[in-house]
Amino acid sequence: MNRPAPQGALWALLAGNFVIGTGVMVVPGTLNEISTSLSVTAATAGQLITAAAAVMCVGAPLLAAAVAGWDRRQLLALSLLWYAAGHILCALMPSFGALLPVRMLTVVAPAIFTPQAAACAGMLVPPEQRGRAVTFVFLGWSMASVLGLPIGALIGGHLGWRMAFLAIAALSVASATAVWLTLPNGVRPAALTAEAWSRVLRSPVLMGIVSVTALQGAGQFVLFSYFGPVLKQGFGADATTLSVMWALFGACGLVGNMVVSRFIDRVGAGRMVLITTVLIASSLLLWPLASTLAWLAVVLVPWGLGCFSANSAQQARLVGLAPALAPGSVALNSSGIYTGQAVGAAVGGWLLANDAGAWMSWVGFGLLLVAISLSVAIDRSRRAA
Repeated sequence: MNRPAPQGALWALLAGNFVIGTGVMVVPGTLNEISTSLSVTAATAGQLITAAAAVMCVGAPLLAAAVAGWDRRQLLALSLLWYAAGHILCALMPSFGALLPVRMLTVVAPAIFTPQAAACAGMLVPPEQRGRAVTFVFLGWSMASVLGLPIGALIGGHLGWRMAFLAIAALSVASATAVWLTLPNGVRPAALTAEAWSRVLRSPVLMGIVSVTALQGAGQFVLFSYFGPVLKQGFGADATTLSVMWALFGACGLVGNMVVSRFIDRVGAGRMVLITTVLIASSLLLWPLASTLAWLAVVLVPWGLGCFSANSAQQARLVGLAPALAPGSVALNSSGIYTGQAVGAAVGGWLLANDAGAWMSWVGFGLLLVAISLSVAIDRSRRAA
């Protein structure tokens, strides 16, 4: 079998995660425009995030089992083409009621791509490089935050949210082509048996790590989902200002993930998860003190540094603990990410709709404290075993 150099394939998987991440985050980035265009409240428009996250939550583990025997080159390229078609259809929808189900179908692609790309990356490199390979591929999500999200918000703010969706469709086609051209044929992680799935589900450590991921996501998305409306209402931010704030957040996310990718194999995945989660929590703790956009930018820095790197560290933590179970554990971890997004967006929407927006950061901070406590307890139990 003729296999191209793994580095080219890893770059293509990174680019795929960039497109996937940009598409997932385009709704928070254009929430003001969607709300105005479709004549619904920001809290109602935010349920696009909740519904999509619920689909990705349920879909990630179920689809991992359904596509177990697929060649990963074909699977990942086709999932990106599905993403392209879905975003085109979303851009054509005339109302919120029509957009919601199409959006839910579109995000079947992230439910497949992100966990399967992580598992695939771990198979393309020697065992001692798995942690770095997984976090490298996950850099695509950080790049989506530093480039894709602010550019999408800028396009949405000036040309409308439909044009932002169409731009993602074009990027999805380009990314599918890159995956097809660089990923080798015949990459098929061994299908998990029912007994292997049972081992994942019955493992207190693996399921505890997935729970940490869900708590991290919920804590962040209480507020993250509604950055646009909160900054517009509280600070008078326009579309360009919002794009700059998203870019700052994303730049910090990229730096954080690069640092984690470089040092995770030396420091240890569990310790990296603790460091990044503490960074996120510190921003939520300081959020009420930000009285101006300039101070808010300062407060966002630790959150940005920890946000995406925490997820990549969690993926590497699972792959390192049980490589043979990675297709299942990473899929469940993706499910945990999306569970957190769904819960956080729903809670944040409820607070916003009930004029309790001031509580968003405190609720998020509380959830992050629980995540930190659980993560520390897991590492202590492993050391004591």
